[in-house]
Amino acid sequence: MLKEKIMQDLKSAMKERNEIKVRVLRLLNSAIKNFEVEKMKEATDEEIGKLILKEMKKRQEAIEAYKNAGREDLSLEEEKELEVLKLYAPKMLSEEEIKIIVKNVIEELNATQKDFGKVMKEVMGKIKGKADGSLVSKVVKELLK
Repeated sequence: MLKEKIMQDLKSAMKERNEIKVRVLRLLNSAIKNFEVEKMKEATDEEIGKLILKEMKKRQEAIEAYKNAGREDLSLEEEKELEVLKLYAPKMLSEEEIKIIVKNVIEELNATQKDFGKVMKEVMGKIKGKADGSLVSKVVKELLK
């Protein structure tokens, strides 16, 4: 289970004195515990995957903000944290895999340009956390033209 892997890696990162990995894994562990307390049940690997993606998105937004503010030092820290999170993130679909799924959904729904919302809803339901929504949106817009 992903939760156990994170805990084991946290212990070994502490032994190795890998500060960044320890910080990220502690934060991740804390997010998992908060989720479990809130939902009053143990988190599944899929739910943990969603938490990881959420943390990755936070890092990406922070990197962008720091770069815009001219703080390269802070953006580098965030990038290092993002690299650690990527080790635990669920496998993401490639743009080509997304295109195949979108084409199938468009054919199933006999969709036209006006059906963008319907197509997005159907596609996002099928790929649950395996692709970035903005990339899916771009592919759907492309293929509906």
